[in-house]
Amino acid sequence: MSQVSTIGLDIAKNVFHAHGADERGAMVFSRKLTRNKLLDFFASQPGCTVALEACGGAHHWARQLKAMGHDVRLIPPAYVKPFVKRNKNDAIDAEAICEAAQRPGMRYVTVKSEEQQAAGLVFRTRDLVVRQRTQLINAIRGHLAEYGWVAPRGTAHMTLLTELLEEGEMTSTLPAAAQSMFKLMIDMLAELDKQVAVLDREIARRAKEDEAARRLMTIPGIGPIVATAIIALAPPIETFRKGRDFAAWLGLAPRQHSTGGKQRLGGITKMGERTIRRLLIIGASSVVLQANRRGAPRGSWLESMLARKPRMLVSVALANKMARMVWALLTRKEDYKAPAVVVV
Repeated sequence: MSQVSTIGLDIAKNVFHAHGADERGAMVFSRKLTRNKLLDFFASQPGCTVALEACGGAHHWARQLKAMGHDVRLIPPAYVKPFVKRNKNDAIDAEAICEAAQRPGMRYVTVKSEEQQAAGLVFRTRDLVVRQRTQLINAIRGHLAEYGWVAPRGTAHMTLLTELLEEGEMTSTLPAAAQSMFKLMIDMLAELDKQVAVLDREIARRAKEDEAARRLMTIPGIGPIVATAIIALAPPIETFRKGRDFAAWLGLAPRQHSTGGKQRLGGITKMGERTIRRLLIIGASSVVLQANRRGAPRGSWLESMLARKPRMLVSVALANKMARMVWALLTRKEDYKAPAVVVV
């Protein structure tokens, strides 16, 4: 039997499938494995390349297999899909993963440690709590509209709305059953506000203790949340050859549909890390909003863009520039220095 050199592993909750191939790509074995037998199977295999899709649980299994001496590679699922032949099942998926791992130009996801995943969990938790708070605010506004009260949008108006529901004339116009339900939702909203505040303090503490995060916060539009999100969620900055590669990984690069030497660029691809991309665009929007109110520096790139382009387009373009600044600062280990403005 040929010596196995690459194993494609299709993971799931309880049932896994392994596809082994030799150096020429010919199949050596194709086996279904249960969860409790998976590690025993790989312990009996010689050290080889093991490829998995970068999906839920992949980093955990990658760490386990690396500890056994295997060379583990995580492949983005979108890069595996072209190798799937016709129908889809576990055996075909494992074969596709194995074949994708044997391509010389394949791109891989860096395996994260438990500490890195734990650091990223604070942002996932904050996003979840903020979404729940937004859902609750919209529910309160929507139910009040049924009784003729139209509340302004935004969390800033909820304090006044809470006071009106508890003490103001609004309570006299609402049925008793509705008042008790609104009271319940307001109590839930107050609890969510406390949880968001706790998470914000934790993120600020981490940003203050981390040197790289402090360096990133020197960039206009990047605060503790954005800085620590980049440190926790992005792969090692050495993964990217240049700042444009990092911006493209975030999905801030324009989509291409070029052919025959004709360049056709569209909107941003929105492929990559959603959380960092969204936070960078929010930070860039705050810089653009401040420039609209107080005026951008004379002769600056921002002033030129605001004079020619819509505000939202400028915000996304600025987020792209900020991503490239992040790469430069982390690579050179320097603080941000504002470019000199030449007035003509």
